[in-house]
Amino acid sequence: MSLSSIGQRLYNKIPNITIKNPKILNGVKWVGENISSPGNRLILGVTALMSQPFIDLHNKKVDEDTRKVSALRTVAKIIAGTSTGVVIRWGCIKLLDYCTETKENATKFQKFFLPSKELTKKLHDFDKLKQYKKSLGTFVSLGIMVFTNFLIDAPFTKYMTNKFIDMKKQKELQAKGGKQ
Repeated sequence: MSLSSIGQRLYNKIPNITIKNPKILNGVKWVGENISSPGNRLILGVTALMSQPFIDLHNKKVDEDTRKVSALRTVAKIIAGTSTGVVIRWGCIKLLDYCTETKENATKFQKFFLPSKELTKKLHDFDKLKQYKKSLGTFVSLGIMVFTNFLIDAPFTKYMTNKFIDMKKQKELQAKGGKQ
């Protein structure tokens, strides 16, 4: 039995439905048209911030101090990842908005991002051009974020984790009546 046949069998087990309810279809369409990539990243970050630290705090397989430190690190990772993700996605989309404005005296940098003449004909509708810009901006930002995960997220996470742990220690000292 090959790996592809196993994968196909698993895929065939997934229920297949077609959504026909106009309210649901309109809701999905609205989200697709109005919630941008930075907005999606922000929603994911807020959702993670509301759930993941609580999972860490209730992990009975480790001691209480480890649970607290793990939760603080999780909060730091979520804040660092969400903030850089939102800013970079937003910045790339804005940059590509600027670069894809059709200008007769466009720079080579701007021309690199302009759609081809064939694609421009297909994108004659303003909404389609807007979606092109957002999609291209998201694609470019994903490439940039490969590097920013190491250059920004990791050091920012470490910095914030250390700050949170220091704040935790200060609070514990104050609770015991000590001063640092």
